This record gives sequence, structure tokens and C-alpha cells, in this order.
Amino acid sequence: MALTVLDVAHWSTWAVCAVIKLPQLVAVLQAGSARGLSVSSLLLELAGFIVFLRYQIYYGYPLQTYLEYPIIIAQDVILLLCILHFYGKTKRALFFAVIFWGVWYMLTLRKWIIDLAMNLCTFISAASKLVQLWCLWQTRDSGEVSALTWSMSAYTCATRIFTTVVTTNDLAVLIRFITMLILNIWVTATILHYRKTKKTD
Repeated sequence: MALTVLDVAHWSTWAVCAVIKLPQLVAVLQAGSARGLSVSSLLLELAGFIVFLRYQIYYGYPLQTYLEYPIIIAQDVILLLCILHFYGKTKRALFFAVIFWGVWYMLTLRKWIIDLAMNLCTFISAASKLVQLWCLWQTRDSGEVSALTWSMSAYTCATRIFTTVVTTNDLAVLIRFITMLILNIWVTATILHYRKTKKTD
């Protein structure tokens, strides 16, 4: 059985996503700090991932087009717990869990809700990247933010643009991945810029 370009795109996306947040987790744990990371950005990212995963399941899209999302969500939850711990706000985790479970349930109560949520999902996910950019611009310091994690996110968006065109050709999904690709590249470039600036000081 020969691997197709589509198979390679799916497998490489899953492989990258299996470890996508590990560089960020390692950086935070080694530093014992979440400096430079935005809790708001991570919460918005989680919201976007949850809406996207629920949308894909609701419409019965092929599992291989969204298999990485439960893995990324689990890694984001672990990262969020670490960040909350270092900011001394661990007790908020239960509140966030209740909100996200409620959203997961409510998304499919009516078809129009999931459709509207998916259309808003691109804005939510874009907002998560913009909030992280704002945090970087405010501090002018990339702190413990991992350029590797953000560049891996850009790669997975690029592969998902291809897989979406080939499998479902869903315009809302395509717009989301194109927008996220641009913003992930922008965040990566900003991290590298501030890292370079800090080294030259």
C-alpha cells in the first residue's frame, strides 16, 4: 500500500501535534515561570479548539481530518494548569473546566448554534493569537514563549489547508486554517525578534 500525499499530510500533522505543546511545557517547567505567556490567549485557543472539534464531529467529517484536536486540547489543559500554578491562580481551573464542559454540551443543542459557533471560531482563534502578540508587544520580551511550538502550529495549519481542500473543501474550515497560518507565523516571527533583540542587549 503506497502512501499518498494526503496520507503523509495527515500522519505528519498527527506526529507534530502529538508533541506540539511539549516545547512550551518544557520551557515553562524548566524556568519555573510562565513569563510572557497569556492565560487569556490560551483560554481563547482552547475555546476555538473545542468549537472546531465539536463542529467536525457534528458534521461527521472523517476522523483523520481532526484526530489531533483531542491531543492538542489535552496538552493545552496541562499547559493551562502549569500557567495557572505559576501565576498562583490554580483554583480557577475548576471554574474554567465547568465553563468548557457547558460549552461542549450547548454547541449541539441546535444546528444553528454549531454553525454560528464555527463561524465565530475563526475570530476566537484569531483573537487568541492577537492576545499573545499583544502580550509580547507589551513586554517586548518573549520570556518563556516557545518559538518551536508556534512554528509547529504554523506547519499543522499549512497541512490542514491541503487536507481540507482534498477531503471536505469546507470554506469555513479553510478560512480558519489560512487565518491561523498567517497569525502563527506572525507570532513565531515576533518571538524570534524579541529573542534576538534580548541577545543583542
